Amino acid sequence: MQRGLDPMKPRRGYVDGPTGQVHYRSFGDGIPLILSHQSPSSSNMFHKAYPLLAEAGIMAIGVDTPGFGNSDVPDPRPSVADYASAFGPVLDHFGLSSASFLGHHTGAANVAEFAHQFPDRVDKIVLNGPPVFNAKERDSKVAMPGPSPIQADGSHLKIRWDARMAATVGWSDLDAMHNNVLQTLWAGGTFWYGHKAAYEYDITEAFMGLQMPTLILTNTGDDIYFLSCRARDMRPDMEFVELEGGTHDIVDEQPEVWSEAVAAFIKDA
Repeated sequence: MQRGLDPMKPRRGYVDGPTGQVHYRSFGDGIPLILSHQSPSSSNMFHKAYPLLAEAGIMAIGVDTPGFGNSDVPDPRPSVADYASAFGPVLDHFGLSSASFLGHHTGAANVAEFAHQFPDRVDKIVLNGPPVFNAKERDSKVAMPGPSPIQADGSHLKIRWDARMAATVGWSDLDAMHNNVLQTLWAGGTFWYGHKAAYEYDITEAFMGLQMPTLILTNTGDDIYFLSCRARDMRPDMEFVELEGGTHDIVDEQPEVWSEAVAAFIKDA
C-alpha cells in the first residue's frame, strides 16, 4: 500500500490481462477477497458491501468482468474460461499468490472455473447462486435475444428497463434496479455476452472438483434459488447459507446480513 492512501476508501486501477485491460476496485486492508459480479453488471454491484467487508477485516477487490464496467470488451465473444483468465493478473498485481474468491451468478461460474484451473491460487470460495444448470436448461437458454436496435425516440431504453423489471420478481430496491440498467446500457451492444457464456458453460466438472473450503450462499427470493438447493444436494459437504427473501439484488437489499455471512466464512479458521 502506498504511503498516504487510506485503505478504507475505494481505490481503482487497471491490470493487463489476456482479453485486454481489466478494471478493479479495492476497499480495505486485510484478508484478500476477489469479488466477481453477476451479468450484466460491474464490480459496482458490491458498492454497499465494500465498506462492511473492510470493517470486518477483509480487503475486498471487485473485478469488472471483461466487457463490463470499465474492462475492455473481448474479441471474439468470450467464454467463461476467458472471463476467468482475468483473475490471475489481478492477483499478480496485488502481489498475491492466492486469495479467497466470491462470485455471484455468472460470477460464480467465473470463479469456479478459475478455481478449477488454478486450485493453488484459491484459499476459499463463495458461490453466491452457482448456475448448476442441467443440459436441458442450458439448451433452453442459449438462444437468447441480442440487444434492441437503437431507436430515435429512446424506446430501446424503456425496453431494457421493462426487461429488468420483469426479471426481478419481488424487487424492492429502486436504486438497485436503476443501477443495473445503467450498467447494462454501459456494456452497450455486447451486454448479453455474460449470460450467453454462463448458459453455454457446464459448471459440473469444476463444481464437483472443488476441494478448497466452499460456501454456497443464496437467498430464498433469488430467481435461481432452486439451483443453489441443487448445488447443496450435489455437494452436501459444502457449507450452505440461505438468507430470507430478497432477489438477485440481495447485496443491495440486505448488505449487512449478506456481508456478515461472507465475512464469517472467509474469516473462519
